[in-house]
Amino acid sequence: MSKTFTEFSTDAILKVGNEDLVSSYSSSQPIGLYTFVWASKSPIKVIVDGVPLTIEAHQILSLTAIQYFKFIEGSDVIVYQFNREFYCIKDHDKEVGCAGLLFFGNEHIPIISLNTSEQQKFSVLHEVFLDELETTDTIQAEMLRMLMARFIIKTTRLLKSNPEESKPLKSKNDTLRHFNFLVETHYKEEHGVAFYAEKLNKSPKTLSNSFAKYNKSPLQIIHDRLVLETKRQLLYTDKSSKEIAYDIGFDDASHLSRLFKKQTSQTPSEFKKNTQTIT
Repeated sequence: MSKTFTEFSTDAILKVGNEDLVSSYSSSQPIGLYTFVWASKSPIKVIVDGVPLTIEAHQILSLTAIQYFKFIEGSDVIVYQFNREFYCIKDHDKEVGCAGLLFFGNEHIPIISLNTSEQQKFSVLHEVFLDELETTDTIQAEMLRMLMARFIIKTTRLLKSNPEESKPLKSKNDTLRHFNFLVETHYKEEHGVAFYAEKLNKSPKTLSNSFAKYNKSPLQIIHDRLVLETKRQLLYTDKSSKEIAYDIGFDDASHLSRLFKKQTSQTPSEFKKNTQTIT
């Protein structure tokens, strides 16, 4: 059983459920969403990036969208999944952002252990999540984003308090992970693949080949990040489309407008007008 929140204006998705949410994944395709897998009562067995793992009771596994995941067995699992449009569209401190310690900012795959006190706190937070998913009003999206931010802040604090415990294996998707981290750091200044390829000591062609099994090319990931930032500023600032374009590195605002429309089927001004109409 699962509950899904969607926000038409931003294409945001949040899913909260049990093991059924992840039971259909195969280890041959990336998971596609930022994912937390919480063994709430008993151990579960999974495969992450081709490596079998046992997640002990009261542990939370953190996964990025580019990782390969297969659920093998277990029960009483709590799963949270979301896309960049749900969480990354808001400003966050770098440690708890979409390139933060739980995601691309960590070369190891984080597993966070909950002591008795934390188990209670996380259980209460989960109940609030479920309640809010039933509350459909104009501020539901904001509340759900706040709850996910709280969840990520709490898990990040636990990870920082005992980092050695959370290093069962190193990610095998180093190139993809480092590329995403670099994009998060430099996307406002660098829009071409060549810059990132050089940073990774690869040719653009070799870098693109590294993404062969992933659903998106390096250029698509850069463009997605630019469009997401444009959406964020249109929603949460008073900047004009031209000001946003200059802020994220476009000398000509029409270039951003064309990219945005190609990705969303709307111009930036149409997007802002439509979201204001919806809210």
